[in-house]
Amino acid sequence: QVQLVESGGGLVQAGGSLKLSCAASGSGFSINAMGWYRQAPGKQRELVATITSSGQTNYADSVKGRFTISRDNGAKNTVYLQMNSLKPEDTAVYICYADLWRVAIFGSQPYWGQGTQVTVSS
Repeated sequence: QVQLVESGGGLVQAGGSLKLSCAASGSGFSINAMGWYRQAPGKQRELVATITSSGQTNYADSVKGRFTISRDNGAKNTVYLQMNSLKPEDTAVYICYADLWRVAIFGSQPYWGQGTQVTVSS
């Protein structure tokens, strides 16, 4: 089985920083892309940032210049989201996403983490 394990959420004051991590564990897969989405109460899930295995990144306009996504495609299969200059409107559950190529199905399959709460106080 493949699992995504997230860590790093919490409570921070506006202007502060947090770093999220998400590790893909298991076997029989390679990473096409990983990233983060977020969902605030009463709102739809939205893309925050993604990164491909080749390092190409994509950010939501609302986080450009403040958030940085990076990855370790080695044995750790981990993606990080460094969040700086946090604002109260960044408050949400942040959910890790992975697009994995799986040997078992000879194809790609999406995976989602359980989410980690980020709360930014004003």
